[in-house]
Amino acid sequence: MNEQHLHVVLGAGPAGTATAAELASRGHRVRHVSRGEIPQVDDRIERLKADVSTPEGAIAATEGAAVIYHAVNVAYHLQVATLPGVTEAIIGAASAHDARLVVLDTLYPYGTADGEAITEQTPWAATSRKGAMRAQLDARYLAAHRSGEARTVLGRAADFFGPGVFNATFGGAFFPGAITGGPALAIGDITLPHSFTYIKDVARGLATLGADDGGDGEVWHLPTNPAVPTADLHRVIESITGRPLAIELITEPVPYGPFDEQFMSEFAEMFYQYQIPQNMVSAAFESTFGVRPTPMRQALEETVAWFQTALAGDAFH
Repeated sequence: MNEQHLHVVLGAGPAGTATAAELASRGHRVRHVSRGEIPQVDDRIERLKADVSTPEGAIAATEGAAVIYHAVNVAYHLQVATLPGVTEAIIGAASAHDARLVVLDTLYPYGTADGEAITEQTPWAATSRKGAMRAQLDARYLAAHRSGEARTVLGRAADFFGPGVFNATFGGAFFPGAITGGPALAIGDITLPHSFTYIKDVARGLATLGADDGGDGEVWHLPTNPAVPTADLHRVIESITGRPLAIELITEPVPYGPFDEQFMSEFAEMFYQYQIPQNMVSAAFESTFGVRPTPMRQALEETVAWFQTALAGDAFH
């Protein structure tokens, strides 16, 4: 795609931030949009404070876009009520500008189906409120593509980890403790395989889908290493840090650290993800687009290094 075409990234969480950086590194014109202030970390990226939850706001914020990347999220307890409206606003903006729409998605629509090997052909079997909502939104995106309303592609990721990822099960409640010898959170049955997607691979995957319209109208699993037991990843991290982990294991959805009572009460219906095997397979994306996940040890080394720098800079206070 011509580098003069404008790529607009919606959402300034870890995925949106990493995607904006990835697109800029590829030489694209990038506008990064968020409801809040976006720190200035790259002069190549235009920053815009805007609310894309309304049709008017979404259309204005994406003016001139050739590709729109939807990485908007809201507080966990507001998702079911809020995300459908956000979806309609962003589809409307893509349609208004004749822009391609790249949507960041989750594994929620699969529910407990085929946890041992989740592929793009795995049935959508969600029974939770948030899983059913995500499945309905995904059906809406794909219908918008089929009808010609908006050219759309979906990229699904497993649990995030990596630089900038704080509010995740493998994030700010784990890595600081792993580095300092303090308590490190683990959730559910850590002897079972569980998929984690490196945030830089999320960004590379979304940028690839934005550059290649051959995947449009489909759901793709973004590059993710084969699942291993979470306990195996703990051993890798111990070898990186040179110190044993002080794991604090929670086996039911109770408040812990950054995950307060309100969050955990909403998260309860999704806790099954940590009580069954979950192996998200990204072979189709890897073979089609030639993009493979960062080797897990390298990804963990980079993540530990980032948290070490963040801790040294007092980013947690």
